[in-house]
Amino acid sequence: MKFNSIKTMSLVLGFAGLNLISCSDDFTEVTPLGSTSYANFWASEQDASEAVNSMYQYMTDQEMFSRGFFWYINASDDMITGRIKASADNIKDFNITGGEGGYTSTCYPKSYQVIRRANDVILNVPNMEISEGLKNQYLGEAYFMRAFSYFWVAHTYGDNGENGGVPIITEENMNDEAGSYTRPASVVENYKQIEADLLKAAELLPLFTEYSSDNYGRPHKDAAYAYIAKTNLYWAQHDASRYAEVVKYADAVTNSGSGRALINTGNPSKDYRELHSHLNNWTSEYIWSVNSGVDKGSILTGVMLENKGWGKYNGWGYYTPSEGLYNEFEDDDARKAVTILNFGDEFTFFGETRRYQSENSLSGFQFNKYMYEFQFENPIGTYLNSNGDDPSTVYNVPLMRYAEVLLMKAEALIMDGKNGDAPLNMVRERAGLAPITNATMSDLKHERRVELAGEFANRHFDLVRWGDAADTYAEPIYGRIYTDRSDPDSPYTSEIVWPARNFDASYMNVWPIPNTVIESSGIQQNKGW
Repeated sequence: MKFNSIKTMSLVLGFAGLNLISCSDDFTEVTPLGSTSYANFWASEQDASEAVNSMYQYMTDQEMFSRGFFWYINASDDMITGRIKASADNIKDFNITGGEGGYTSTCYPKSYQVIRRANDVILNVPNMEISEGLKNQYLGEAYFMRAFSYFWVAHTYGDNGENGGVPIITEENMNDEAGSYTRPASVVENYKQIEADLLKAAELLPLFTEYSSDNYGRPHKDAAYAYIAKTNLYWAQHDASRYAEVVKYADAVTNSGSGRALINTGNPSKDYRELHSHLNNWTSEYIWSVNSGVDKGSILTGVMLENKGWGKYNGWGYYTPSEGLYNEFEDDDARKAVTILNFGDEFTFFGETRRYQSENSLSGFQFNKYMYEFQFENPIGTYLNSNGDDPSTVYNVPLMRYAEVLLMKAEALIMDGKNGDAPLNMVRERAGLAPITNATMSDLKHERRVELAGEFANRHFDLVRWGDAADTYAEPIYGRIYTDRSDPDSPYTSEIVWPARNFDASYMNVWPIPNTVIESSGIQQNKGW
């Protein structure tokens, strides 16, 4: 989309590249990088537009929402790394210190770079001579992006125990002396800040249906409401009264007037297959995604593809499903075949009908969810990035879908001692399954696992917040080992493909903050790491 073609800015703040790290000298640096000073920059509508657009630069970054945060999700029981890779394996085994380069080392500082850019917009746009309508939209986008960035760093690195939350840096204190920032006593303080920002965003932003097509991909009211709901869902593990807020804001998404609904024409297999494709990038179910295309986008689609793509495309072969995830699906669940390729399953790849086999997958499976755009005869340049080292597609990788909003509501109702059947069964009906009566948390956990498998919905943190991580990770992960991995009809044995792990919930509920951040900021490392 047009707004995501961020223009290079030869000016202050490093919108296009300043290395901003929370609490460091870099974070508060406002020295001009070019001929335009910080004060003189905020003068025109174009200046404001470029500043706002710069907030989205890291959405497609490999170490953010292409892999990055997904390495933490890969720690779950749903998948294994897929290829032998020491750094990736150490993350999955909870055997990292914060000193690793690449992979997860920049998730934290790049999130704070987005926060800095949002702070600059919030500080400067109110005083600019631009239309009130545009001013409100830009401020709404900045409040949303600040909250969205804090959402990810808060639950990833902050807790309600010894460590506390992550530093709260806003337009009011962003120019404080470097090294003066501290961590709040609890991650709850972060959740309060996130909710406050999202409420402002919801007030200022239009509905998605009010945007012209060249603005698709910008945040909107429903995205703000949905993340208020999810923030409160995470908050509720520390304060059960927040479950009522989850329901309130899930309903706000439903009733916003934008027509949110599941893709459900009564054909479960077709509906769920086309749901996970570019055909539904901007339809009723997709609330917030990584805006992608053949030139730039989330590369998760190619990262999950068979390593070397059967000689057709440079798939990376990471994040392969476990047998446990495959077996979690009910036999008549239409989502099973759409989500996972099992040996012998028929699919179309580069115009050729194939039966799945893999000489590379360490688990014997592959995620099928992200493969729709690979089916066409000549997809490169039309549906796929021509650069296999940057394997984005025209499919917008989802970060928040309406199905998750319904499941959040169902969970909140169940946890509040109420009946969550209605929202839960809407999701099951789309999958072609019979409804459940008096659904329990066990039912909810199952439904969330199979509906959102392999997505940024974050299975690992679900296990953490439910208190299930230690028991789950004490069990090994199984895959299918085939006698002849080149033969889709080859017999297999179910074997351990990832050993049991020692997950210590006393400190592993959060991840270590990168050492570069600790060194530059002076904040304390998370205990135990």
